Amino acid sequence: MLNHPFVNQLASVILQGDKKWEWAPILLARVSLGLFFAISGWNKLFVEKNKAALLEVMHEIGIPFPEFFAVFLASVEFFGGSLLTLGLLSTFCGIALTIAMIVAIATVEVHTIPAGLSFLNWLDYFLYLPQVLYVILFLWLMFTGPGPISIDHLIAQKLRLSR
Repeated sequence: MLNHPFVNQLASVILQGDKKWEWAPILLARVSLGLFFAISGWNKLFVEKNKAALLEVMHEIGIPFPEFFAVFLASVEFFGGSLLTLGLLSTFCGIALTIAMIVAIATVEVHTIPAGLSFLNWLDYFLYLPQVLYVILFLWLMFTGPGPISIDHLIAQKLRLSR
């Protein structure tokens, strides 16, 4: 349709992206999410003030066995985030962290949305929750894979699994 190769290439990149650079945002999303959750989990496991605050929230929302589930959640965040950063067992980490975020949304975060809003305003508040964005990013990473700069990719290469 367009007659100049540069214009054609530029139009293609603008309209469709460039697959050869797809690894970069995947790596950035995976490592930044992984580090965020690893640090968050570490702080909940080993910083007394944060551990106490998490336990208090667990009591307030009526989670059964709050001491156990506080340590469990912090461990999922720390170990899941650490492995996700490395790109090891990324899909399993994404599933575990997605479940943790859905529980956080359902038990705590959705109650921070003001009552009596129209549907669109409620949806605006809901989509503004960081946990919703985390879930979306985890789903994206689960479907795209952890990218070529990951231990999972190296394992897949050694097992001669290709897409």
